[in-house]
Amino acid sequence: MTQAPVLPPSDRREPGEVFSAGFTLFADMLLVGLLTGVACLPVVTAPAAFAAGSATLRRAAETGAPVTARAYAGHLRARLTRGSLAGGLAVPLLVAVLLVDSALIRSPLPGAGVVAPALVLLTVGAAVVGLRATALPAPYTLSPREALLRSLAAPRGSLLLAGAVVLAALLVWSIPVLIPLLPGPLVFAATVVDLRSPGTERVGGEPRAGAGRGVM
Repeated sequence: MTQAPVLPPSDRREPGEVFSAGFTLFADMLLVGLLTGVACLPVVTAPAAFAAGSATLRRAAETGAPVTARAYAGHLRARLTRGSLAGGLAVPLLVAVLLVDSALIRSPLPGAGVVAPALVLLTVGAAVVGLRATALPAPYTLSPREALLRSLAAPRGSLLLAGAVVLAALLVWSIPVLIPLLPGPLVFAATVVDLRSPGTERVGGEPRAGAGRGVM
């Protein structure tokens, strides 16, 4: 009786797959999410925290390096700059503006029915651009302009990120206890969208000239 040979595990990726089969998706995403949530506690460090999480996942995807707290801390230190902290100051200001606007919408003012959906779309759009900014590689790290350009150049990826933002908001509203776990999926979604677009998009079966330069 012959025994069938045991084949070694394959490290090849399936077509369209960003992360290899050996990438421990759930554990890595959970670890990055928890580290990002802790790093976001001072609030002003939120952009750097999300950017560090994205850089950690990007490095794991491109080189196969393990996702560790030490690697995350190194990326976080590199991204804690004056610019990122200044961007972090915009987070509480934006939340305050949204709270004031939502209070005004609930009041009996003319045009409230039109302003309400516009405010929701603006908030989701700003969140999408912000996530794209945190997922940008060097030298575009945390660049709002580059994030806006890539969001417009890859509408499918932007719609996916918008769906992730809306789902995260619904989870925060319905199950607040899940808040510490939400940064991980958001960072993962932003990283995957940036890795796959727009450089992988094709027109007529051929890569678009100049598309995605500087993405990876």
